[in-house]
Amino acid sequence: MFNALLLTQQDKITHATVTQINDDQLPAGNVTVAVNYSSLNYKDGLAITGKGKIIREFPMVPGIDFAGTVLESADARYQVGDAVVLTGWGVGENHWGGMAQKARLNADWLVKLPQGLTSQQAMMIGTAGFTAMLCVQALIDGGIKPEDGEILVTGASGGVGSVAVTLLAQLGYKVVAVTGRVAQNGPLLEQLGASRVIDRQEFSEASRPLEKQLWVGAVDTVGSKVLAKVLAQMHYNGVVAACGLAGGFDLPTTVMPFILRNVRLQGVDSVSCPVEKRLAAWKKLAELLPASYYAQACHEISLSQVPEYAEAITNGQVTGRVVVKL
Repeated sequence: MFNALLLTQQDKITHATVTQINDDQLPAGNVTVAVNYSSLNYKDGLAITGKGKIIREFPMVPGIDFAGTVLESADARYQVGDAVVLTGWGVGENHWGGMAQKARLNADWLVKLPQGLTSQQAMMIGTAGFTAMLCVQALIDGGIKPEDGEILVTGASGGVGSVAVTLLAQLGYKVVAVTGRVAQNGPLLEQLGASRVIDRQEFSEASRPLEKQLWVGAVDTVGSKVLAKVLAQMHYNGVVAACGLAGGFDLPTTVMPFILRNVRLQGVDSVSCPVEKRLAAWKKLAELLPASYYAQACHEISLSQVPEYAEAITNGQVTGRVVVKL
């Protein structure tokens, strides 16, 4: 028997309960992992609160990422005792996820934990940090260099945004962070490496097709009107890496930034990212993130606290990363 956060649904209302599970209730898979840490992402928050149609089959153990140690393996790539990390692949959505003391899954979905990272640190990075690394890599692949100008990060106080700020600053970029709570979050964002912090209100109004050119690159976690305004403010040849929809999934923009300023809008998906790309991203994360990141931008909670924090994260009341100790 082991503890798990189990989601059930009755009359279209989602209920989250910490309960005990038998090993034989675990889903099919060729590797069983003792989960040390999971993390709470915005998508987890939507799933646990029922505010988003993330989960369609119940009961479900949420948690789109986890780090732990292999307990059993029928795959030659993984031995008992190996430290592993998982992000994506629909885990925590259509396959039982990381908010349990054990997980059973397909070996193809796992990555061995990079040297120098603990399970706790891996979840301080988590899906959000992994996604942030993919966004930063998209800017680099697009030819954006530190000397070119300022990089904008929207939703900077959230999980993806806070890691993106840190990574970009570590790589020498001049980062401008956008948050809805400048007084509260500004000092932390500056500690993480932002050169300045601006209010989200500056992006709340509908944009013109083209505005003053301000940013050579951007990481957007918000979508909707915010992303539309960011696109209108991009420099010629600018690159925007878009990975989130915290502000909405619509995009009220025009073709003008693309056909007149040669702006590139690069979508970033971390769920089905190829294994080679995953390994490279995790290696870079282990190399780039300073010790100060782990000290400044993370909260650790227990499994029983997850429903409360899930509500808070969907209401924009959580700064940085939330790690769940199993």
